[in-house]
Amino acid sequence: MSFSDEESSHDGLAGQAKMERFLFSCELSSKAPFYSVQPDEDDDLEHFIEFRTACLGEGAQEENNVVEVTAMNHQGKTTSVPFANLHIGCLPMVSLGEFELKAPVTVRLKAGSGPVIISGLHLIVSEVDESDLEEEEEEDEDNMEEEDLSPIKPAKKKNKQQAQ
Repeated sequence: MSFSDEESSHDGLAGQAKMERFLFSCELSSKAPFYSVQPDEDDDLEHFIEFRTACLGEGAQEENNVVEVTAMNHQGKTTSVPFANLHIGCLPMVSLGEFELKAPVTVRLKAGSGPVIISGLHLIVSEVDESDLEEEEEEDEDNMEEEDLSPIKPAKKKNKQQAQ
């Protein structure tokens, strides 16, 4: 399932941009301690991961589970930051708000054996050509012309004697 938005600009993109949103989820454990989102190099799309929640899964042990994320900072250098420290006894889940990072992004289970489930959205931003915008506007106009609204009819009233 995806949703599309049109925005005037997003992170410096000139012109119109189209954003698609997809559900994102990964599970970190001692068997699979990291998960990476790497966009294709020949892809002209921008990928973002918007983290929403981190929670312990079924079978989590009485231990601290520390999750860190690795991404680029504002200077273009890769940096790692812990963003969740979960424990089954006191904090089994944390809401991350709308913590958004541009791909490439890697989440890693730095401590503990998990399982930790990370969920959020995978956002894909692409530039929209002028010809695509014109086609969409024409389709919208055609759809509006086709929709003829029927007149509103008053409701029929029933007598109390007829209803019994």
